[in-house]
Amino acid sequence: MESWSFPPAYDPNYFPDPAARHWFPRRETMPPAQREQAILARLQEVTRYAHAHAPFYRRKWDQAGFHPDKLRTLEDFEDKVPVITKADLREAQARAPMLGDYLCVPESEIHHLHGTSGTTGRPTAFGIGRGDWLAIANAHARIMWAMGIRPGDTVFIAAIFSLYMGSWGTLAGAERLRCKSFPFGAGAPGMTARAAMWLANFKPQAFYGTPSFALHLADVARAEGYEPRDFGFKLLFFSGEPGASVPGVRDKIRAAYNARVIDCGSMAEMSPFMNVAGSEQSDQGMLCWQDVIYTEVCDPKTFRRVPYGERGTPVYTHLERTSQPMIRLLSGDLTLWVNEPNPCGRTYPRLPNGIFGRIDDMITIRGENVYPSEIDALLNQIRDYGGEHRIIITRDGAMDELLVRVEATPGVFERGDAAVAAMRAETAQHVQKVLGLRALIDIVAPGTFARTDFKARRVVDDREVFRQMSEKLAR
Repeated sequence: MESWSFPPAYDPNYFPDPAARHWFPRRETMPPAQREQAILARLQEVTRYAHAHAPFYRRKWDQAGFHPDKLRTLEDFEDKVPVITKADLREAQARAPMLGDYLCVPESEIHHLHGTSGTTGRPTAFGIGRGDWLAIANAHARIMWAMGIRPGDTVFIAAIFSLYMGSWGTLAGAERLRCKSFPFGAGAPGMTARAAMWLANFKPQAFYGTPSFALHLADVARAEGYEPRDFGFKLLFFSGEPGASVPGVRDKIRAAYNARVIDCGSMAEMSPFMNVAGSEQSDQGMLCWQDVIYTEVCDPKTFRRVPYGERGTPVYTHLERTSQPMIRLLSGDLTLWVNEPNPCGRTYPRLPNGIFGRIDDMITIRGENVYPSEIDALLNQIRDYGGEHRIIITRDGAMDELLVRVEATPGVFERGDAAVAAMRAETAQHVQKVLGLRALIDIVAPGTFARTDFKARRVVDDREVFRQMSEKLAR
């Protein structure tokens, strides 16, 4: 396979023909069965490497009765190699501060340090070696090429440059692709209005950020006197939160900027974060770039692969990482995968609807399982939806209750109480039809909820809010 070895050693001067659709034509379009044989050989190398260098994996695999010499088929990998979790990684880093006993290179070889914030417990640190950083950059460049980004294009990166890996991976990929990198960042007061000014002047070809921020940016740009369509984007690509695969959200972004919308997804531990990503045909969903990061979609209880066409949770394995390789890392996300012809000609499995959200974000309301992304999707199909909402869950007596507070567009309140009541009834009807359950709907004025330039947090568990809203709406 083209330039594929372990450890990876990519030619930094390699570029496909500018007219070529594929970065590595053979790797990306080969028969899946042939690719799986190559992946098996790589998994044998990766597991031997991790077993030799990481006490974490030796201990974990000894307990499961697995040794790399026993890996002879992909079914062996699925059956015999145990999954690892974020909790396992935190324990490993507590045992061997700060990078854990799954670090496979000397600390002197670490080139980048990233990590989680630790807001819900001990932070997790990511140590990335110099060789791995080059491989990450190459993978990002390759996948950005698939999106249609080319050398010389300007890539506007509107995401936080801190511990968050998405912005750094995009920057590394853009630099490898020899683009004009515009690391604008996000997070400081007033940056959204300044972003609109810079975009109007420089007119970059590509934009990276979160879906929430792209919609917020469009609103702010119009308020500042700019037309987002005039920014001239060819495409916008996203990660960090569900949304860009949700038809209502995707269509709003596409309409606001008159550009293609591409969804990407992964985990910070797995970077390159676009181990699954869209391509030029943006409506085809996310591709599983199996020769970069091997993805299995598994039953969340048995961790065995589910058949194509069914839902499960992605389980990820690095095929090129040497510093902190993740081998069968459980994502905790929910998706559905298929294995059918892709419009772009690549022969990878595909997530046609992207990542639905995290399994542990699932809300159970009166026996019905609801994902916040499902509510996002249906609200974005409401004509007068103002772009933000909050999902509030509580228990009223013996019953689970769901309250959805929905921002309306300015025109709804200008038209008076009857228009507000009509929107409330329409929204309640949509919720009932799509989710199969009753919800209390509160229509609120534009600007009620703060916008974000990072991941939107829209779910609240607040019994007191529900009681107050119930009393208000009962009057």
